[in-house]
Amino acid sequence: MNVSLYIAKRYLRSKSSNNAINFITYIAIAGVIVGAGSLFIVLSGFAGLKDFTLEFTSVVDPDLKAESAVGKSFMLYPFDIENLNKIEGIATFSKTIEERIIIESQDKNALAVIKGVDENYQNVVSIDSVIDHGDWLDQKSNQIVVGWGISNDLSLGVLNFTKNINLYVPKPGTGQITSSKNAFNTVKVINVGVFFINESLNETYVFSSIDLAKTLLNYETNQVSGIEFKLKDGANVEKARAEIQAALGNKVILKNRAQLNDALYKMLNTENLVVYLIFTLVLIIAFFNVIGSLIMMMLDKKQSLSTLFNIGVTQKDIRQIFFLQGSLMSIIGGIIGIIIAFIVTLLQQHFSLLMITPTLAYPIAIELENFFIVFFTISILGIIASKIASVRITESLISNK
Repeated sequence: MNVSLYIAKRYLRSKSSNNAINFITYIAIAGVIVGAGSLFIVLSGFAGLKDFTLEFTSVVDPDLKAESAVGKSFMLYPFDIENLNKIEGIATFSKTIEERIIIESQDKNALAVIKGVDENYQNVVSIDSVIDHGDWLDQKSNQIVVGWGISNDLSLGVLNFTKNINLYVPKPGTGQITSSKNAFNTVKVINVGVFFINESLNETYVFSSIDLAKTLLNYETNQVSGIEFKLKDGANVEKARAEIQAALGNKVILKNRAQLNDALYKMLNTENLVVYLIFTLVLIIAFFNVIGSLIMMMLDKKQSLSTLFNIGVTQKDIRQIFFLQGSLMSIIGGIIGIIIAFIVTLLQQHFSLLMITPTLAYPIAIELENFFIVFFTISILGIIASKIASVRITESLISNK
C-alpha cells in the first residue's frame, strides 16, 4: 500500500491534540461541503429557469422554419409544395407571412409585427394553449388575435364591434409622399382573441389569416415570408432538414428552435456562465481555509514528520502526504455537498419548498452534467489548494535543524 496515502488517510480521520486545529479543519471541510452544495443548487436552479423560460417560446416555435435567404419573402410554387409533401419526416407545415405594421385604435397606436398564418398553423404549434381569452381567428375573415401587451396598450377588447381597429403598412415604391392617405395600405379588423406567451411576444405580434396579410402587404399569390414545419415523432431532424433544403433550394435558410431564439439562448447561457464563475470565485476563497488547515496540520505534526524523515521517508513523500490529505478532504467534502444538494433539489421538485408566487414553485432541473461540473470544479480547486499547501514542506521544517 502507498505509505503517503495510508498516512494521509490516518491524518484525515484522526483528531489533533490541539482543539484550534480541529476547529479550523472542520471549518475547511464545512466550507467545501457548503460551496459544492451551493454551486449544484444554483446550477440546478438556473437549469430550471432556462427550461421554464424556453417552455413558453417552444409553444409557438416550430421544429424547423424556412426563411427567405434574400430579402423578406420568397416564392413558394405548387411544385415546391409537392416536393415537401413527399418528405417522410414532415408531419405538416404552415405557410406564414411576417412584416412590421402599425396597429391603431381610438387615437392610440403601436408598432407591431403581423403574422399571417394559414389553416395548418394550429397543427404545427399549440397556439390554442396560449389564448388567454377569446378564440382563435377564422381564416375567411378580417379577424386578428393580439398579444396581451398590445391589447393592454390599445385597450382592445374581444369582439368589440364599437371600436375600430386599423392595420397600416407603408406602400412600397419611390418618390415623394404627397398624401398620408396614399402612403399606407390599410385594412379594418376585429380582435377575437388575446394570447399570452412572454413579455416580448405579447408586445410584438398580431396574428391574422394569411390572405389578410397578403392583401395588406400586396403580396402575390405564391409569395410567403416563411414555412414552419412540424416533424413526425422520432424523425431524424438533420435528415429532414437536409431534405427540406434540397426541396426548396438556396432561396431559403432553415432554422431550428435554438437558432430561432438565438439571442435568448445566448443570454441564458451567458447568465449561467457568469453565475458559475461567481460561485467558483467564492469556492476559491473557501479553499484558502483548506490551505490554512493543511499548514496548521503540518506545524502540529512537525515532530512526527521529523521522525518519518529520520527513518528514510523522503521530503517528496511527506509533501505527498499533505497533498493527498487535502485532495481527499476536498473530494469527500465535494461528494457530501453534492449529495446534500441533490436531496434539497429533489425536495424542491416534489414539495415546492420555495415559491415564486402562491401558485408557482421555483423551477429547478436536475441535470447529469451539473454533477460532473461541480465535482470537476471542486476536485481541481482542491488539488491546486493541496499543492500550494504541500510545497510549504521544507527540509528545515522536517529535519529539526
